Amino acid sequence: MAKPKLLIVEDDEGLCSQYRWAFPACDVMLVHARPQAIAAVKRDDPPVVLMDLGLPPDPDGVSEGFAILEQIQSIAPRTKVIVVTGNGERSNALKAIASGAYDFCEKPVEIELLRTIIARALNLYRLEEENRALAVTPARSPIERIVTANPGMLKLCRDIEKLATTNVPVLLLGERGTGKEALSRALHDLGPRSKETFVAINCGAIPENLLESELFGHERGAFTGAVKQSIGKIEMAHKGTLFLDEIGDLPHPLQVKLLRFLQDQIVERIGGRQKIQVDVRIVSATNASLEDKIAQGVFRGDLFYRMNAVTVRIPPLRDRGGDVALLGNYFLNRFNQEYGRNIRGFTEAATTAMATYAWPGNVRELENRMKRAVVMAERRVIDAADMELAPAETAPPDLDLRAARLRAEREVVQIAWARSNHTLSVAARLLGISRPTLYGLLEAHGIEADGGKGSDSGMEIADGAA
Repeated sequence: MAKPKLLIVEDDEGLCSQYRWAFPACDVMLVHARPQAIAAVKRDDPPVVLMDLGLPPDPDGVSEGFAILEQIQSIAPRTKVIVVTGNGERSNALKAIASGAYDFCEKPVEIELLRTIIARALNLYRLEEENRALAVTPARSPIERIVTANPGMLKLCRDIEKLATTNVPVLLLGERGTGKEALSRALHDLGPRSKETFVAINCGAIPENLLESELFGHERGAFTGAVKQSIGKIEMAHKGTLFLDEIGDLPHPLQVKLLRFLQDQIVERIGGRQKIQVDVRIVSATNASLEDKIAQGVFRGDLFYRMNAVTVRIPPLRDRGGDVALLGNYFLNRFNQEYGRNIRGFTEAATTAMATYAWPGNVRELENRMKRAVVMAERRVIDAADMELAPAETAPPDLDLRAARLRAEREVVQIAWARSNHTLSVAARLLGISRPTLYGLLEAHGIEADGGKGSDSGMEIADGAA
């Protein structure tokens, strides 16, 4: 295999001679000043750069070294930069780390220590590239607009695909921004009603005095302001699908009327006497606990059981493993194209902030923050501040090489396992390992070899469903 490239930026000829032969495992490239360094980074894209902070035309200061560091961060954010500082200049080394450098080494240089730092940097770069290579092409989901490599979420998508072929009412449970409307559209688009109308209504966004008319329609003169006949959302969805979002906010009087409709599929407009037979599939969604609302007496139990023949529980983004990074890259590419930008990636601080943030608004919040970041970023790389995320106050635990390798290994195995549709031979081929080795990795990382059957599927049959 080709040796990894190591770019060394150093103006001391004595050190250059020492460096030239000190790293036999690398393809060493030596330059002495900023123009040659930046040209080499653009041309060769080295995974690791070893750089003295004191370079001409400011050999006694650090301004030139920091200028090179900033440029490398801008044009090659994935490159690991190791800075070399003079004895007693630890403050400059720490400032370089805060500016994005991977690590530092003080003069006089200890070659063995430097070899270890470079080997760690190369290994981390390799692991990140492997992870990125798998993440660039997300596992193909059967559902449009759902981007995921999480095994549980992929299983949920396949459950939706199966449910789409039926006519049973489905209740989608999940926090705001988890993709309930996208899943409800999939239930329509992947089923026999796909050529008919899909109608969505948010029960919590329409005033109570207007909601009944929105759902059931009204006749001319039925109330003040009813100057003409109006067809309700239920009639509009005839032969198609009606999506009732935030069903938990439906006023109690309308719950009675909706229950009556679900029982016989007959609509009466406000102010009308005609009974109108319709054929509508009902999909509902909520982020509230309907069981609690039933206990509080604000939601009817009989309506709940009529609507949730099948309940699908959607996991929040924070419980979807590497999907934050996967979706971050997806939105970055999408908004780069949409707004004509050329943002190349994320700083380490941004990646850490994304991984540690709880994402209370889930995928919708991530999408909005990424849109802002792509539009507002002043550099070629997105920082935590561009996403309005606070930098992590403390470093993630277990930052030693072994812990980092185990985390990266688990994530890569999870993605390959999902992409292979939980097929041992295919996943092993993607990872370049044998099937026994993969089986051992699945077991070691607690990944179920059956692809997460049972409670992880996200779907359950409701007791007492009609």
